Amino acid sequence: MKRFLALLVALLPAACQFGAAPHPHGAVGAAYRADGMWHYPRRVLSGSRTGLAATLADDHPALTANGEIFDPRALAAASPDLQMPAIVRVTNLANGLRLTVRVNDRGPRTPGRLLAVTPRVARLLGFPASGIARVRMTVLTAPSQIAADALAGHPSLAVTADPVAAVASAPLGPPGAGGAAPPAPRVALATAHRPAGAIEPVLSGRLTRVATAPGTLWVRLNRFTVYQYAAVLAARLAGLHPSIARGRDGTEEFFTVSLGPFAHVADADAALRAALAAGVTAPRIVIEAE
Repeated sequence: MKRFLALLVALLPAACQFGAAPHPHGAVGAAYRADGMWHYPRRVLSGSRTGLAATLADDHPALTANGEIFDPRALAAASPDLQMPAIVRVTNLANGLRLTVRVNDRGPRTPGRLLAVTPRVARLLGFPASGIARVRMTVLTAPSQIAADALAGHPSLAVTADPVAAVASAPLGPPGAGGAAPPAPRVALATAHRPAGAIEPVLSGRLTRVATAPGTLWVRLNRFTVYQYAAVLAARLAGLHPSIARGRDGTEEFFTVSLGPFAHVADADAALRAALAAGVTAPRIVIEAE
């Protein structure tokens, strides 16, 4: 009897998770801390960022952070700070492959990761065996707004991150290397079943390829519009050997404090951990063209 009760207690969380009811909803959320790093969710409808993408584990909880059923085969991703849903284009900088996916989850918990994608997306984009890839993430304005409006207007419907048509084959040429990007691939599509009454998906599932731009890894510590503030931070972290770079955003001049460059992900991760230990609240790993 005791062994039976122990087994029942052990299986109870899994059983509850399996029976979790989906409740899709839009969400932004409050600031939160995960694994020593603060994240500040916000509504973003444009812009691009570079960084490291991870692969979501197959043992993910039954539901995503915005209440949808987790599907490792979906064209979906998790972001630490973007609103849910958001439609983003993810480009693998090492091979030029790009794909549009839907953000419907929070994560990954590992500091220094820009986003995490489902195993299917990682496979389509040609992630290495480590499951970590250097990527560019671009928020698509109109599709993101459409996805948000669709979810707000149909809160009781299950929202799918899969395309209306599934990719049957996508013959792609070799990765580009600088200069003009190779022509878009020809993609053969097979019509997929879509339940009656489902929300119109905004994803096509089409893979394209652009020129490669693997770049180098940097840890961004902070950005200031006044040089003296950047100098104070650099002086406080002198043991980490930071550098200050001058830049311009339109008519506004700014100064960025960074660590690097780094050739390997492990070195960038170590530098980011050191910055967190030194009191930097939201350092991030970025990719810069060589």
